[in-house]
Amino acid sequence: MKYSIFTLLIVLIISIKGFSQVQNFEKVSQEWKTDTAKHSLPLNEFRALLKRDGIPPIDNPKYISASDSKSQYFVHEPVIVIENKGDAKAIPLNILTYHEIVNDNIGDLFFSASYCPLCNSSIAFNRKLNFNDKDYLLDFGTSGMLRNSNLVMWDRQTETWWQQFVGVGMVGKLTGAELEMLPAQIISLENFIENYPNGEVLSNETGFEKQKQRYGTNVYEEYDSKPNPRLFFGEIDDRLPAMERVIDIQSKGEFKIYPHSIVAKEKVINDEFNGLELVLFFQSGTNSILDVKDISKAKDIGSITVFERVINEKKLTFKKDGNNFNDIETGSTWTITGKCIKGKLKGEKLTPIRYGNHFAFSWFAFNPESEIYK
Repeated sequence: MKYSIFTLLIVLIISIKGFSQVQNFEKVSQEWKTDTAKHSLPLNEFRALLKRDGIPPIDNPKYISASDSKSQYFVHEPVIVIENKGDAKAIPLNILTYHEIVNDNIGDLFFSASYCPLCNSSIAFNRKLNFNDKDYLLDFGTSGMLRNSNLVMWDRQTETWWQQFVGVGMVGKLTGAELEMLPAQIISLENFIENYPNGEVLSNETGFEKQKQRYGTNVYEEYDSKPNPRLFFGEIDDRLPAMERVIDIQSKGEFKIYPHSIVAKEKVINDEFNGLELVLFFQSGTNSILDVKDISKAKDIGSITVFERVINEKKLTFKKDGNNFNDIETGSTWTITGKCIKGKLKGEKLTPIRYGNHFAFSWFAFNPESEIYK
């Protein structure tokens, strides 16, 4: 489709006018084709800090086998795991810290794995979108902007701006569109190797030599031990400490959150929320990547996973058993990834529930009306 010089000039003027309303204390130079006339919130809520894709996303990821991954990473570092039809890929959060987005696919599942260190939000999105009766396959990048201390993504197809925390288009052609959030487990590399021996792990040969020199290190030293977040200018909700990690569950349009400290203490939580029967598993052996500089020496914060606890129309009640979990009803043994490895139900797999693991300040900034598990 050809456009007249006049049309292109109008688009440029709209873009410049729109970006001029963004908070830009760093005087970052950005040019957008985004239709900023379409937006769901004031543009001055955005804060420009870097150039677009100043934190470079990974578009051509390379993978190594699970067994070979120990030569590049240490076994207690966290990975975000995406699975499709029995195939699984793991992306270390220490790599995502320096790229924030990986665009990829597993067969017919096209996904973007994203991570915002400031909010500790690891979220996988379906890159396929149907909006206003039109289908899109989107590639995401980092806009260089934040809102509520959270990553603002952009897509290369329409240059819409997206809030990573909620997966919603906020400015541009796809304003109001909602990306599908995919079930994704945040576990240790060791857990991944044990449970997905045929799985693949993102290689540290990403093609970005400057970033590669820093993989395995944390630039946000002792961030998760500080009382207050960075670059957050809203009012901090005092119902939980700002930097408490919380696990979020959604059912029938409502949310419930589980403080990480409580789950870690109880090890297993069997619960029901809005008709959803669920279980949370906790297992130690996963380091924080927001603690000391060398993440291999960071504190152990463990892993939490979430599943439906109904299988074959029977509700199960779980308890911790060493490094695994047993259900009281059949005495079967289950792993942190919801796989039954021993007992009457051996070979069965619990249905994963999509969940997030975020800092409380960011959760309340976007979802203040949430039930809190106590």
